[in-house]
Amino acid sequence: MNKLFYTFCIFTVLSFTACGQANTNQKSTKQNNKMDTSKLTNETVKNAFDAWQSGDSKTFLSFFTTDAKLYDDGNPRDFLSFVKDACGHEKFTSIDKVENNGLDITGNFHTESWGDFKTYFKFQINAEGKINRLDIGQAH
Repeated sequence: MNKLFYTFCIFTVLSFTACGQANTNQKSTKQNNKMDTSKLTNETVKNAFDAWQSGDSKTFLSFFTTDAKLYDDGNPRDFLSFVKDACGHEKFTSIDKVENNGLDITGNFHTESWGDFKTYFKFQINAEGKINRLDIGQAH
């Protein structure tokens, strides 16, 4: 009788243990927040864009001339102040269109102050391969 009781107890414990196990065969999905930049065909623009998206203002600025100009919806703006204030706080959430040999990017953009909207970044590159002008603004 004791042997039957112990066998029953062991069977019961093993049954509860098996029922309480989690399914470990589920696939783990790694979230990838890196945007697909394969549409960016101009290498300088792509590298500057990647630095912007990463919030790396030092690397971003390294692709620009020291006297680079910034125009926001056609209005001149202080380039260095813009980079200091926005890089790391504002970024594209999608790339919808790339034009002008890879120099013009249009997509959805997120800012902490203004929320989400469609915007453009249009780069001009000088003969030495440095970006000397950036036009930004709300796309329509």
